[in-house]
Amino acid sequence: MGLRINDTVPDFTAETDHGTIQFHDWIGDSWAILFSHPKDFTPVCTTEFGAVAQLAAEWEARGTKVIGVSVDGVEDHKKWKGDIEKVAGTTAGFPIIADEGLAVSKAFDMLPAEAYMPDGRTPADSATVRSVFIIGPDKQLKLSMTYPMTVGRNFAEVLRALDGLQMSAKGVATPANWTVGEDVIIPPSVSDEDAKAKFGDFETVLPYLRKTKAPT
Repeated sequence: MGLRINDTVPDFTAETDHGTIQFHDWIGDSWAILFSHPKDFTPVCTTEFGAVAQLAAEWEARGTKVIGVSVDGVEDHKKWKGDIEKVAGTTAGFPIIADEGLAVSKAFDMLPAEAYMPDGRTPADSATVRSVFIIGPDKQLKLSMTYPMTVGRNFAEVLRALDGLQMSAKGVATPANWTVGEDVIIPPSVSDEDAKAKFGDFETVLPYLRKTKAPT
């Protein structure tokens, strides 16, 4: 069975270009984002890692750790970082997991249990290792997105989704296309009386759709 929202994510020990980590310990009390790639030295993935590097201050401002995973080894990761930093124009300070044995890719259901990497493999052999997982401080999966190899991930959307998840942790929901500073939705499970006490003024658009200022 695949990993579903609100499942506790797998814990694992892995080698990275920053050394050995125990995943749950590495997350600690932070939010975390794990983003996966089918192979080092691939064009789309290089631009994606570059985008993540450029957002370092944004991740830090949100108390979020980021970590990559690719099915190549530590030495390849270290060499690839040079290309990533050239593309990004900044340091890529996040670790990259060396998932040569595919343990992480299988644990997160990006590859089937029987998958293996053949000699002379190409990115097509691990094409499904193209996901983003946003994980809460409780170690539970909050959101996942999977992309094909030919479509670069939109990390502005990943950042927006992270903002939405951190806002929803305050007991509200966010509408379509929501960004920080806009009104939020009061869950239908909250009565009008309780909504008034908790949020103050709110707008009733429909009996089940009520909007209010975002809590601070």
